[in-house]
Amino acid sequence: MDVNLVLRSTRVITPEGTRPASIAVSGGTIAAVLAYDAEVPAGARLEDVGDDVVLPGLVDTHVHVNDPGRTEWEGFWTATRAAAAGGITTLLDMPLNSVPPTTTVDNLRVKQEVARSKAHVDVGFWGGALPDNVKDLRPLHDAGVFGFKCFLSPSGVEEFPELDQERLATSLAEISGFGGLMIVHAEDPHHLAAAPQRSGGAYADFLASRPRDAENTAIENLINQARRLDARVHVLHLSSSDALAPIAAARAEGVKITVESCPHFLTLTAEEIPDGATEFKCCPPIREAVNQDALWQGLADGTIDCIVSDHSPSTADLKTPDFASAWGGISSLQLGLPAIWTEARRRGHTLEDVVRWMSEGPARLAGLSRKGAIEAGRDADFAVLAPDATFTVDPAELQHRNRITAYAGRTLSGVVTSTWLRGERIADHGTLAEPSGRLLERNN
Repeated sequence: MDVNLVLRSTRVITPEGTRPASIAVSGGTIAAVLAYDAEVPAGARLEDVGDDVVLPGLVDTHVHVNDPGRTEWEGFWTATRAAAAGGITTLLDMPLNSVPPTTTVDNLRVKQEVARSKAHVDVGFWGGALPDNVKDLRPLHDAGVFGFKCFLSPSGVEEFPELDQERLATSLAEISGFGGLMIVHAEDPHHLAAAPQRSGGAYADFLASRPRDAENTAIENLINQARRLDARVHVLHLSSSDALAPIAAARAEGVKITVESCPHFLTLTAEEIPDGATEFKCCPPIREAVNQDALWQGLADGTIDCIVSDHSPSTADLKTPDFASAWGGISSLQLGLPAIWTEARRRGHTLEDVVRWMSEGPARLAGLSRKGAIEAGRDADFAVLAPDATFTVDPAELQHRNRITAYAGRTLSGVVTSTWLRGERIADHGTLAEPSGRLLERNN
């Protein structure tokens, strides 16, 4: 192979472990992972990052880009810049909060065309499963979406209604028939309707309005449906640790279920959220510290497969001080890696664990066989991290369109010094290159 780049570090995280290495890159692909002091091939450029750690580029399979239609909330240009700045080289866009939603092939093509010239990182798309679009699921699958998202309770936007249990079964049967994946916002609407609903700024009232039972029941129902239909399902943004045991038991008996959690559930706690601070509002909600401890145990034992952002931004005016009416979503696309590394290290985990949760796991979920690891034949996507460097989150320095974040003022460990996409440096100490991301399709 005609090697054009060698990226060298004393700490490269590979599937076999962390070691000094030189990564040979040819045509955007990893040609080989060589000994640290291997001779640089003639004509190749050497980039030595010293003791900074080279990770495989992160894969974030849960991002609401909102483009087109709600680009005042976010957009492909700003979202992918934030991703690149945070060490993310691949993201998958959720089908809702954009107008149109990704629920037909025509709508998918609209979104792809909008994204094509704006993507600083590689971008793929989830499709959406609605009560009335079963006929569109197979065409969307054939057009390359990575799977289908549904809600079991109201989504918050009129153009993306939820599925009841009967329509969930119908959609699951259709998707299972062609070997697809259903990803599920699992909160039971009956439990939500029965919970106390109070307006105002008290976080305790908001937390009571989204009880654990809503998640637990929805996930139990999903397990039953997946078992009966032999369907492949994925639980989005798990916040209730009570659901871990049923998920693990279902998996042990052969139910095809996976699960993700998010940085905000793993690094923030209900006890620390001030009243009126709706930058912390999300659905399902951030829960108590004891619940967070159990989620980390779920990561440690492998019940939770991956960590992704659920980046769900909005304009500042939608983050009113009233938890009942404020938009529910947390902006964290650029900050997920340092937020998780800060807490993971405190709990005794390693960067190899972080790579498993934030790169390898999401890549496996989406079937992105060229992503998620530093080994020959994969895309030359890297995040270079100074793991001991710290910074205090200043919203003004974020690339998000609306610089509202629950992490404002927090001191985090781990500074992304550069990000590389197919062997090209796309972020360098906060300076972003011109867009070079590609649009991805399933199995392509």
